[in-house]
Amino acid sequence: MIRTHAIPDAFSPAECERLLAVVAEAPANDARLVGRQTDHNQRRASLVWVEDLDEVDWVMDRIVTLVAEANRTVFDFSLTEFAESAQVASYDADVGGHFDWHSDIGDGRLAGRRKLTMVVQLSDPASYEGGMLEIMPSGHVIAASNARGAAVLFPSYLLHRVTPITRGQRQSLTIWAHGPAFR
Repeated sequence: MIRTHAIPDAFSPAECERLLAVVAEAPANDARLVGRQTDHNQRRASLVWVEDLDEVDWVMDRIVTLVAEANRTVFDFSLTEFAESAQVASYDADVGGHFDWHSDIGDGRLAGRRKLTMVVQLSDPASYEGGMLEIMPSGHVIAASNARGAAVLFPSYLLHRVTPITRGQRQSLTIWAHGPAFR
């Protein structure tokens, strides 16, 4: 059975604020211009890579702990590394922020090596409307918690999306755990 795994308090509200304060000082990249993605209707967001930030080693330490525990107790995938930086995505109502249905399986040299996706809600849910992370295992849609600091982990091959944001800004932290390609 395909599962998702929720961690209600993966990061505290204070830790979310601490990370967002550092992100606010960093230059952001338009997600439509990252990699091979050119469909401007697929995704509207800006990205900041955590590896480019100062004083956030604690974020990766937390990610490693959370992913290892979830993989051990829920998924049991063969994981070997985090081959990509974690990213903080910002979805803004002013520009129609969203990310349509997609999977994170990857392309190019990473094709099939992304095994687990973890998304952590950084924004206070009262600060925006819309922008729900929805995951579609087995033909039905599950809405991830939008509680500040909540994390959801799921196999990277599952379809998921961020619905259009209609007010404010939604920010989230995403990382992919890698391993040998699925067979």
